[in-house]
Amino acid sequence: MTHGLSMRLLQMNARVGDLAGNVDQIIAAVEQAKSDGIQLLVAPELAITGYPPEDLLLRPALLKQLDHAVSRLATAAQGITLIAGGPEPLGVCAERSPWRLGSATSGPPVLFNSAWIFQDGVVKTTYQKQALPNYQVFDERRYFEPGSGPCVETIAGVRVGILVCEDVWVPEIVAATRAAGADVIVVLNASPFAEQKITERLAHVAHRAEANGCAIAYVNLLGGQDELIFDGGSFAINPDGRCAAQAACFEPGHLDVLWADGCFQPGQQMPLPSADAALYAALVMGVRDYFAKTGFSRAVLGLSGGIDSALTLAIAVDALGADRVHAVMMPYRYTADISQADAKAQAATLGCEFSVVPIEPMVDTFLGTLQPFFAGHPVDTTEENLQSRCRGVLLMALSNKTGALVLTTGNKSEMAVGYATLYGDMAGGFAVLKDVWKTRVYELARYVNREQEIIPDRVITRPPSAELAPGQEDADSLPPYDQLDAMLALYIEEDRSPEEIVAAGFAADDVKRMCRLVDISEYKRRQSAIGTRVTVRGFGRDRRYPIANRFRF
Repeated sequence: MTHGLSMRLLQMNARVGDLAGNVDQIIAAVEQAKSDGIQLLVAPELAITGYPPEDLLLRPALLKQLDHAVSRLATAAQGITLIAGGPEPLGVCAERSPWRLGSATSGPPVLFNSAWIFQDGVVKTTYQKQALPNYQVFDERRYFEPGSGPCVETIAGVRVGILVCEDVWVPEIVAATRAAGADVIVVLNASPFAEQKITERLAHVAHRAEANGCAIAYVNLLGGQDELIFDGGSFAINPDGRCAAQAACFEPGHLDVLWADGCFQPGQQMPLPSADAALYAALVMGVRDYFAKTGFSRAVLGLSGGIDSALTLAIAVDALGADRVHAVMMPYRYTADISQADAKAQAATLGCEFSVVPIEPMVDTFLGTLQPFFAGHPVDTTEENLQSRCRGVLLMALSNKTGALVLTTGNKSEMAVGYATLYGDMAGGFAVLKDVWKTRVYELARYVNREQEIIPDRVITRPPSAELAPGQEDADSLPPYDQLDAMLALYIEEDRSPEEIVAAGFAADDVKRMCRLVDISEYKRRQSAIGTRVTVRGFGRDRRYPIANRFRF
């Protein structure tokens, strides 16, 4: 029998900028791992600072805190090997014991995204991430320099290769680490969630393990950070590409694995969530952690009796608890009686606070005040937008007075084509469904009702409408959502040209109109609230289009 190595993959929820708190989490895990006889504890990418720290990395004060954090971790690593992700200033590892930042504090720092290896009370070495992603939500070349060459360390007699996140997606880097003598590879990750990403990750790492004949342990960060979600789901893959152990997704904890005889021994196998379950869990985590990490304790939202606000309310209650959510119905003369009834019924089912505030007096006052300016002009969307803006004023006033954060309820389809009102339904602090296509909204509503009716069935089955004009339905001005979402995904997520979208089977007039609406609505999206990213390309840090822009596809 060859040497064996017991590992614990720490699936932690780090807070960006809270170095002391993150180190406390890691040290608590170190003490528990030592008590449990674990030989190697692995924490995720940039676990010390949280991910992504962004321009905090440019502040000298953060690097001074990093000095203290690393010293604390080194001291704690007695009788165990600890690998934890964190920034590394150039040259600081020349003195291993004790580790000190030293002269690296003077001038702009040159930083690496590193895995720190602690053993016997000192920093044994570091591995510097070689592949720095600079696409989608990633901007690592702004802050880090790439490392060069593999890192293989002997731990309890086993040669362990160390990689950081993007490295495992580069065949040459994995092959070089194996060629350097690695018996097993551990990968520290901060891999954001997107639909299908969980299975894609598993399949890719399985391919890398099989191609190199080397077992790979993959530890992933957990939690929400601004618009990003980290789903955890750590796992261990054997050289034959089979999964030996799988942690739960969207749950804190750890995964214990034993490497012996050239492979991981069979371990815990938590089931992977379905597509709907994963998306819903990501949205709940996004709300829960945004509130927890920004200090908000209560939420308020407009509950219209429509499907978007109904799903938003369900998510908010699951994330925060019914006692911390206030739903407000703000009817106008065009609001259907069934909308009011359904909103009241859902709030009652969920047990949250529910209020009805008619907006007709406010709208009439605005219209009366503006009448001299509107005279001679036909009624148009201006009057519709006034309704939405009155609702926005009410919600923001409640927010200011009570400290509750306003949740906006618009979906990705609406944000794409600009079917949202600035300072109206777009007013708020967090956009729960900002990256969820309308078709997925319907599917998630059915998922919410899988065991009991939380969202009234009529909300799901009736034709969608903003109810801003008599008899208004979304279908009056937009193609059916299954067609619209398919076109939008091609245009926004795949950068397909209008000609290519038409060639895919869509009507040329619909495609032309859709593309124009997307293009002219960038100014709205730029002013929208932050929201959870759950697709491969959301309206946020991974899609940056100029507002003043004459280019047309």
